[in-house]
Amino acid sequence: MSYNGEKIGAFIVPTGIGASIGGYAGDAGAYVRKFAKKAKMIVNPNVVNAGGFSAITDNMLYTEGYTLDSFFKGEVNLLPTIENKVGVIYDKAISEDVLNVHINTQNAVKTVYGVDIHSYVITEDEVGVEFFMTDEGISVGSVKNIETLKQACQKLLEQGCDAIAIVCLFEDPEDDNLDYANGQGADPVGGVEAVISHYISKEFKVPCAHSPAFDDYKIYPDLVNPKSASEYITPTFLPCILLGLSQAPKITRDNEGINVKDVDFLVMPYNAMGSVPVFEALDRGITVYAVKENSTELDVTNEKLFNNPNIIEVDTYEECLNRI
Repeated sequence: MSYNGEKIGAFIVPTGIGASIGGYAGDAGAYVRKFAKKAKMIVNPNVVNAGGFSAITDNMLYTEGYTLDSFFKGEVNLLPTIENKVGVIYDKAISEDVLNVHINTQNAVKTVYGVDIHSYVITEDEVGVEFFMTDEGISVGSVKNIETLKQACQKLLEQGCDAIAIVCLFEDPEDDNLDYANGQGADPVGGVEAVISHYISKEFKVPCAHSPAFDDYKIYPDLVNPKSASEYITPTFLPCILLGLSQAPKITRDNEGINVKDVDFLVMPYNAMGSVPVFEALDRGITVYAVKENSTELDVTNEKLFNNPNIIEVDTYEECLNRI
């Protein structure tokens, strides 16, 4: 299977499940960049997002989780693109000084990288994001006023935007997982970020990604674990999603673009086998690599769920890379 003669793979690390690789701030990026030298790689934002940095390359397809599920179900295709018109939604709850930092950031990304940031809007009402960690160490949350995001997104699409960046105000998350800076546990805000991006993807069928904004935007002065470091040296995490969205594939139901039938392999953390992409890949005879060096707060393994011969367990990403 291939698309335009190129092998197609997917490298996924689900958000908010405490993955030891890819559960922090771009710490899976160095791994997937090696895969992208051998195949065109479909990645979820969690794999490459790194605050002020991004691990994205031209051979990656930046695809949000809801769209990933739809893609693996065969409901949509992914049409590679190189220059989306990106629109930005800002939460009305963001204070003026924090908003100014973000606008300066989007202008810097536009100037340095040439990203086509087409326009931005501020929501009519405060979005009202809440998040917390479960007793099992999973990041979850809710949104009080999701309708105001829907209205803002509609405005940007009517202005000609192809992809949507969303920035909502979050309370400081440090008390929700004090070990995150030390490279342990799940990202406290990852779960509710997925709720927001899933909603926009479902409603509008456009590429989207979320970046949190915090009232306290000072640079963190203490040393942290390298896996988390990229989030502690920047006042805004906006650059990574703008860079990803600028080349995110368009979502189409037509026969154009990449179809799930074109996918050669899927790479997942060892004990995170309970997702739609895994179920659909196995139903379609797509090889799934379960990488043991990447563990999560979940405990869903091939042994417990499938005993499926199409799931190949490997010790490391390097071993997986040598097999594709």
